[in-house]
Amino acid sequence: MPEISTVLLPGFAAGCVNLASARLGAKGVFATDEFFAPLERMLNDAPATFDPELYDDNGKYMDGWESRRKRVPGHDWSVIRLAMPGRITGFDVDTHFFTGNYPPHCSIEAAFVADGDPTDATEWSELLPKSPLGPSAQHFFENADRERVWTHLRLHIYPDGGVARLRVYGTAYFDWSKVGSDEEIDLAYIFHGAKSLAWSDAHYGHPDKMLGPERGLNMGDGWETKRRRGPGHDWAVIRLGHPGIIRRVVVDTHFFKGNYPDTCELLGAYLPELGDTLSEADIAASEAWRPVLPRQKLEMDKVHEYAGEVIADIGPVTHVRFAMHPDGGVMRLRLFGVKA
Repeated sequence: MPEISTVLLPGFAAGCVNLASARLGAKGVFATDEFFAPLERMLNDAPATFDPELYDDNGKYMDGWESRRKRVPGHDWSVIRLAMPGRITGFDVDTHFFTGNYPPHCSIEAAFVADGDPTDATEWSELLPKSPLGPSAQHFFENADRERVWTHLRLHIYPDGGVARLRVYGTAYFDWSKVGSDEEIDLAYIFHGAKSLAWSDAHYGHPDKMLGPERGLNMGDGWETKRRRGPGHDWAVIRLGHPGIIRRVVVDTHFFKGNYPDTCELLGAYLPELGDTLSEADIAASEAWRPVLPRQKLEMDKVHEYAGEVIADIGPVTHVRFAMHPDGGVMRLRLFGVKA
């Protein structure tokens, strides 16, 4: 099923990644109480679900983090290690399916820990003051401090209850000053700041998944579109982590066997002023970007590597348009090059 919310995301989420994504490596470090549901469920990428017939040893099974009813003073809280260091633009505190057991309020603090996890000596900064929550809904909160880099969050719920999902919108922080001028690096890696900005279809998997770590866990860990029944082809526009010159392209169709694209191609452009929300005119213009990799035949469940003369040297690029003809799935896209 598609991982698409029915709620329109706010402007602060444009061009952002979920820094609290379990798929990308976010972890629940500590919780004062996990009696009804463990903290790790709150970080799952798929939307929360509800089965009215499902119970476990402690009561109703809930798809999120849920503490027991507090009978002493105080409130519950948890610590989350973000998937990657990043700058935060805002939060989504989602209480879906928590109707009589949601927390009336929450607050969020953040910390930067260079190595490991927070200790008693760690200094925390409040990003979201105590704010009201309601039943079974997404609650969006914009973050005013967008310059500092964080590695951990502390979510407070008052006094107890359950949160289905915590999504932390922001951008990955990567120190490009440490990358040598001739050092080859993946310009399209999500941990290096790359992000999909627009796409034709994401029915079975978001194109951001192509930019993730390693080779992928299964067929659901890549970008896959629905079967195209008319003319045209599928595409995704990707903002690179840093302007660079692409020298090597890897297209991995791992796990895609009866549903891999027939062919693919890559176009590029140097557009440092292009925003994170693309207009219809921006998308139409991307069809005329300069070819980096001409259309190539693909095979099932295979790493396809392109280098040398087949890669056109069009100079520095900030964005690429990756096209699949006519449709299908790609597990990983790697764009190796040097920063510009």
